[in-house]
Amino acid sequence: MFRAVSAIISLLLAAAILLAGNGLQGTLLAVRANLEGFPTALIGVLMSAYFAGFILGCRFNPGFIKSVGHIRTFVALASIASAAALVHPIVIDVPTWAALRGVTGFCFAGLIMIIESWINERATNANRGRILSVYRVIDLTATMTGNALLATADPADFPLFATVSILMSLALVPIALTRSDAPKPIATARLDVRKLFRVSPVAAVGAPMIGLANAAFWGVGAVYAQQLGYGKEIIAGFISAVIIGGALLQWPLGWLSDQIDRRKVMAGAALLGAASAAALSQLGDAGPMLLLVLGGLVGAFMIPMFGLAAAHANDLADPGAAVETNGGLLLLHGCGSVVGATLGAIMMSAFGPPFLFVYIAAIYVILGGFCLVRVLWKQGRIPEQKTPFTPAPNIASPTVFEIGAEKPEEEPARAIG
Repeated sequence: MFRAVSAIISLLLAAAILLAGNGLQGTLLAVRANLEGFPTALIGVLMSAYFAGFILGCRFNPGFIKSVGHIRTFVALASIASAAALVHPIVIDVPTWAALRGVTGFCFAGLIMIIESWINERATNANRGRILSVYRVIDLTATMTGNALLATADPADFPLFATVSILMSLALVPIALTRSDAPKPIATARLDVRKLFRVSPVAAVGAPMIGLANAAFWGVGAVYAQQLGYGKEIIAGFISAVIIGGALLQWPLGWLSDQIDRRKVMAGAALLGAASAAALSQLGDAGPMLLLVLGGLVGAFMIPMFGLAAAHANDLADPGAAVETNGGLLLLHGCGSVVGATLGAIMMSAFGPPFLFVYIAAIYVILGGFCLVRVLWKQGRIPEQKTPFTPAPNIASPTVFEIGAEKPEEEPARAIG
């Protein structure tokens, strides 16, 4: 285990620093926008711009990487993202922030693709499961740490924005100093909706619906807690509770889905997630402890959903089509996310903060019902026909699923200095 991780320690360090900075920035911008008096619906538009930029980044960054290389592209994108973080407190208006969020999303698509492709290049069939597990732990820990930093300073002041910029700049160091050879060129993700629907209707419908629901939370979940009157410490704790809930239940749900029809697990998780979201919509203002507990329950069922959908699609896809299938699902998920962040904010603006989770609950009720219909319509795969469940990080490019797929040939991993 130690040898497998030590070979990619620089990559994991860069990923941790980047994800901590991005975790802080997402929550900070939502809270600061609310403090500045931005309409709630427009805060959702700001968050949607990030997902739109991320989709474009998945499309165009592979070309940049092929032209100038992984390290140069990483340095350029991280520098742009770092600079963008500092512009937010200097120019405070909706159009500028929307453009900056789009730029940040574009940059992070490339940054994450580079790190994940490099990790995949160093993984072998013997250690890739452990490497993916470590990467997932780092993803969750870094995101929680970034959110926790919100409580260290006043969101209305400059230091937190400077912290985001510092973290993104520091992520350059492990990559810029690496002595490792660059990995192979990254393929551009393609989207063929009809083919995805033929392979797995549940995954093709589920991916954008999960984006519709989950992006609403990531976009304005902090604003929800803020508008209920909670302070920055509770807001940071609320977001962290959702992440912890997802971390605790992701592996058990994945294991269960490896044993029985994944669609049944998806249906159960969706309906339990809907029930948790409905409870949070009614009881979120009953006190910090109940807010954190219900937030943890929502995250426990919400965060693993995309990984379950992708695993079900992989069960049915042709051999060797995993990367194409998962890349298409991630793009569908991204399209849903672009719409979802804005829709969730519109619901809050029109009907009040509780309706963010009424909206999320409604999406998951529909998804759970669709999964149940498909279970009755067609028999699922038996465990021997399944591919292992792959947990999807909160921020992932299509390349992350290559880490979980076996290579036809093995090459020894080289340590990265």
